[in-house]
Amino acid sequence: MTVATPSPIVGRGARDGADLFRDWYGDLTQASARGEKAAYAFVMGSMVELLRSFDMNVVFPEINSLQTAVRRVSDEYLSEAEDHGFSPDVCGYVKADYALQLRGGEHPMGRIPQPSVAVLTNACNTYLKWGEIWERMYDVPMITVDVPGTRGAGMKPSARGFERDRLYVEQQLREAIEVLEEVTGRPFDIDRCRDVMRLTNEMNRDWRRVLELNRNSPAVYDAMMDGTVYLGVANALRGTEQGAAYFKDLVEELEYKVEAGIGVLPAVDNGSKREQRLIFVGVPCYPIFRRFSELFSEWGGVFVSSTYTWFASGGLDVNFDYDLERPIESLAEGLLLGVQRAVDAMLFHDTALLEAIDEFDADGVVYHPIKSCRTVSTGLADSRRQVLDNRDVLCLYIESDMMDKRVVSEAQLKNRIDAFFEGLDSRALRRASAAAGGAS
Repeated sequence: MTVATPSPIVGRGARDGADLFRDWYGDLTQASARGEKAAYAFVMGSMVELLRSFDMNVVFPEINSLQTAVRRVSDEYLSEAEDHGFSPDVCGYVKADYALQLRGGEHPMGRIPQPSVAVLTNACNTYLKWGEIWERMYDVPMITVDVPGTRGAGMKPSARGFERDRLYVEQQLREAIEVLEEVTGRPFDIDRCRDVMRLTNEMNRDWRRVLELNRNSPAVYDAMMDGTVYLGVANALRGTEQGAAYFKDLVEELEYKVEAGIGVLPAVDNGSKREQRLIFVGVPCYPIFRRFSELFSEWGGVFVSSTYTWFASGGLDVNFDYDLERPIESLAEGLLLGVQRAVDAMLFHDTALLEAIDEFDADGVVYHPIKSCRTVSTGLADSRRQVLDNRDVLCLYIESDMMDKRVVSEAQLKNRIDAFFEGLDSRALRRASAAAGGAS
C-alpha cells in the first residue's frame, strides 16, 4: 500500500493537547497565587457544567496525582503520605493528593489552589473518604450527589424507574446550586450554564467520533497512550471553547489519517509488520508510562480501544446530548447516564467488551489490575474467563500499579508481554496454514 505524505495536521492532537494541558496548569497556578476560589471535582460525575456556570476554577485530583507518576515523582508523594499513617494499600491517587496538600499545592506542573468546595458522586467508593480529607483539612463544604446505579450487570431500569432516578438526582443538583451560590456569593446564571452545556455537547459528539474512528485499520491512534492525552483534555477543558475546538481539530486529523491510510506504527504503514489490534482493560501503568506502551508497540501491538476511555471520560462516550431548553433536568439525566456508564464500564464490562472485540476486530485483550485500585481491578479474572469462553481472542493478565513504582517490575512485564505476542504470532501462522490448506 502506498501511504500519502503526511499532512502538517498529523500529530497536531498530541502537540496541542500537551500545550493546552500546560496552559491549564498555568491557569491553576495563577489562581492559587491570586487566592481564587476552586472546586475540587472528580472525572466520573464532575458536574463541571454547574461549576463553570459559577466561573470557578475546577481542580481534578485524579489528574494531578497521575501526573506525579508520569513525571516520575509519585514515590516522593506516596512516601510522605505513608509517613503520615496511610497504608501502602490505600489508593495511590489519594495518597499523592494528600501529600500535595501537605506541600501547599506543590506539583510538578505548577501549584494547585486550595479547595473552596468539594463536589463528588458515588461513582467510586473512594470519593467519599477522599472528600472528607479536604473537609477536615480546609473546613469546606462537601457536595455529594448520590447517583443510582443500574442495579446489576448493565440492567437498565424501566422508563418509569429511570425517571424516578432522574428526579432524585435533579433534586440533589438543585440543592447543590444553593450551596454553590453560598460559596461563591453569586446567583446561579442559567444562561451561562446553557452555554457551557452547549460546548460540552460539541465535545461529546466529537469524542464519540474519535472513539469510532479506531474501528478502521490501521488504527489511527493508540487508545491507551494517545487516549490518555485526549482524556486529560476532555476532562480538564470540558465545557470550554478551547476544549470544543481541540476535539473538532482532532476529528479532522484522525479522519485525514483514515483516508490517507496512516496508522500508529510506521512499520505497519509500510507493510513490514502486521498490526496486532488490542483492547486495554484497566488503568495504565503511569510510573513507566511510555516504556509500558513500548512493550506492546515494539511487537506491533496497538490499543484500538480501552475501558479507560469509557469510564474516565465523564460520560462523554454515552450517546446523549444535553437539552438546552431544560438545562437542570437534562444535567440530571446526563449525570445519571454518565455515572451509570462509568460504574458499569468498571464492574460490568463483559458485554461491552465482547461488542468491542467485534466492532474493532480485536486480536487480543490486555487486563491490567493494579495494586492501589480495587474498584478497577475487581472481577478482571472472571471477565477474562468470560471473554475467552465467547470469543476467539488471546487474553493477557498482567499486574502492576498506576502510581507506585515499588511494585512495578519492567522485566516481569516484558516476559509476560513477549510470551503473549509470541502466542498471537503463532496463532496467526496456524490460521494462515489452515486457510492455505482449505484453499488447496
